[in-house]
Amino acid sequence: MVQLAARLTVLHRQDCELCEEMLAALQRLKTTLALPAIELVDVDADADLKRRHGFDVPVLLLDGTVVCRHRLEESELRRLLRHSPVA
Repeated sequence: MVQLAARLTVLHRQDCELCEEMLAALQRLKTTLALPAIELVDVDADADLKRRHGFDVPVLLLDGTVVCRHRLEESELRRLLRHSPVA
């Protein structure tokens, strides 16, 4: 399996059901797709992120660019990963 050089980040907050759903979906996807490590960032721990994303979480970022919000859009993530650099 080829590891991707891309970086995935999930902006989330504590006690967020949608956040937990997205993380679970990403974990399931890792069984069939070589995903890079997933960094978790709590939006409430960063004033700028909280201002920019507010209650609009979770947000999945690929190398800092929004892939999707609220629910995992697997087809969009796969499309974007195809265009990411490979290690």
